[in-house]
Amino acid sequence: MIFLGVISSLFDSVYPIFNRYALDNFVVKNTLKGLPAFIILYVVVLIVQVVDNFVTCALCGQVEMCMDRDLRNASFNHLQELSFDYFNRNNVGYIHARVMSDTGKIGVMVAWRMMDVIWNGSYILWVFVMMTILNPRLAAYVLVMVPIAAVIAIYFQKRLLVLNRKIREINSTITGNFNEGITGAKAIKSLVVEGKITDDFEKDTEKMRRESVHSTHYSALFSSLITMLSTLSLALILWKGGKLSTEGFMQIGTLTVFISYALGLLEPVQNVIVTISEMIAVQVNVERLFKLLETESDVSDSKEVIEKYGDTFNPKKENWEPLVGDIEFKDVSFRYPDGDEYVLENFNLKVPKGTNVAIVGETGAGKSTLVNLVCRFF
Repeated sequence: MIFLGVISSLFDSVYPIFNRYALDNFVVKNTLKGLPAFIILYVVVLIVQVVDNFVTCALCGQVEMCMDRDLRNASFNHLQELSFDYFNRNNVGYIHARVMSDTGKIGVMVAWRMMDVIWNGSYILWVFVMMTILNPRLAAYVLVMVPIAAVIAIYFQKRLLVLNRKIREINSTITGNFNEGITGAKAIKSLVVEGKITDDFEKDTEKMRRESVHSTHYSALFSSLITMLSTLSLALILWKGGKLSTEGFMQIGTLTVFISYALGLLEPVQNVIVTISEMIAVQVNVERLFKLLETESDVSDSKEVIEKYGDTFNPKKENWEPLVGDIEFKDVSFRYPDGDEYVLENFNLKVPKGTNVAIVGETGAGKSTLVNLVCRFF
């Protein structure tokens, strides 16, 4: 994918050279000699680039989808191994955003964003080489704008990065609240708190709107400054290159090459800076996903137990002993990880096999907790 992207950028940088040759050899000399060979070569290059672009995009899509699949399978399977404690501390919307949204952004980064950096970066390199070969002095007038554009891009992207992080955090909160609002619709209606839930949701969406508009203003100013630099670069080329052409020191075809490069060079510089900033911003998604993947379950088996009995996804049922059925609690004290009070304190209970025991108590007394502990969910 990377190799073909570099080749594609080379083809894009070559087209102005074709124009130069056509102007200097066909237009200026007023002849069609060699035109068939020129057309054949041009068409061959065009066809090869079309095939190159098609394969590159197909590989980018494959890389993205495979990355999404692998990360989502890994995170979903890991969720099945975590204890109830994790789901007590994190709502469904938060977990859903990690498994779906964050993995999607990482897939886009590894495939398309990486390709953007490779293509634009290699294009800038090819253009630099070709301009230097054609006319080093005139190339300097174009390239002097590159560091200026880079400084402006870095300045704006630092601020855009902060704003985008805020927007993504707010969006994550909205997604979580949206999910909870739907899954908990029955409870919300039963408690008649639709108004409060709606007000909170509207506050979050309004906050996201403000930050998004702020970010858009920065982006608009950034794009305008880059366009201005591109125009200044073109003006320098027309001024210096025009003088060289009229004085006979440079052919008109070479001037058109520099005009093409001046118009198209700063946009790749802008794209490289923006893409790198986006890749840095995706670090937040990477950190949040790996925080999930690296979370260890509070309930875990020893290596010896796993070797003999297997794990969640690969149980060795042939080694399981028959269940006897005796259940016994000895001085058990328990409180939930996100709670402050003990649900059970010094609790004792023995249930012999073949007997029935009824656990009776008011809500919150610990009836469900006993079942959760017997099943080893906590």
